[in-house]
Amino acid sequence: MTAEINPAMPLPDTMYCAQQINIPPQLPDILKNFTKAAIRTQPKDLLLWSAAYFRALSEGECLPVKDRLEMNVATQKTDTGLTPGLLKILNKQLSPMQTCRKEEVEKKWRGLCLPMDQFEALLSLGGFSSDIDWMGFFALGCSALGGTLLSSLKFACEILTEDEEGGPARIPFNTFVKLYTYLAQLDGDMPQDHIDNFLNSLQAQVELQDGMIKPLDFIHRDDMDLTPARAASRAE
Repeated sequence: MTAEINPAMPLPDTMYCAQQINIPPQLPDILKNFTKAAIRTQPKDLLLWSAAYFRALSEGECLPVKDRLEMNVATQKTDTGLTPGLLKILNKQLSPMQTCRKEEVEKKWRGLCLPMDQFEALLSLGGFSSDIDWMGFFALGCSALGGTLLSSLKFACEILTEDEEGGPARIPFNTFVKLYTYLAQLDGDMPQDHIDNFLNSLQAQVELQDGMIKPLDFIHRDDMDLTPARAASRAE
């Protein structure tokens, strides 16, 4: 039996002229911005990251895109997981919520193609369950980047600052106090009077800077950084 061909239906190889093809006017800009974002962010899994990118774009959320290309990350041969640029993206996406559902943090983490064993290590270290205090998780992320407590806080300043890149990297002192206290107490070996003395020693300089602190105010204080940030090694 011979199948009948409907003459009204175009054949599969029918050629259309340019006037017949409707290209959405937003498409070129969308693709150009996507391409630039992918080059800057250098995702490990392009398809996974692309899904997170377009989902965030369609929902009007903060895009999973780095501010700039991290050259040391782009040229390395092995994946080291969390980087300052990626932690900055997570902070932009999640800090407005203050307290986040674990599922939401995990979704953003996966969207950046970060290793799940590192995510689980940070959750375990912070004792988080279904709800996650974002500032605490952020502090642990900084500890995974820094080799010591003070270098972790240097990363925190550089990520949180509103100063231009290469500037002093100032943040509010009250934010610094929360991060330092959280990590120092988590360490377990640092006495409370050590924590208090360190913070009090910074107060005079902070008052001269309108309540702000920068890495140069504390990064060379070796006497106040006696204990390595154990979170760094545990979360790698």
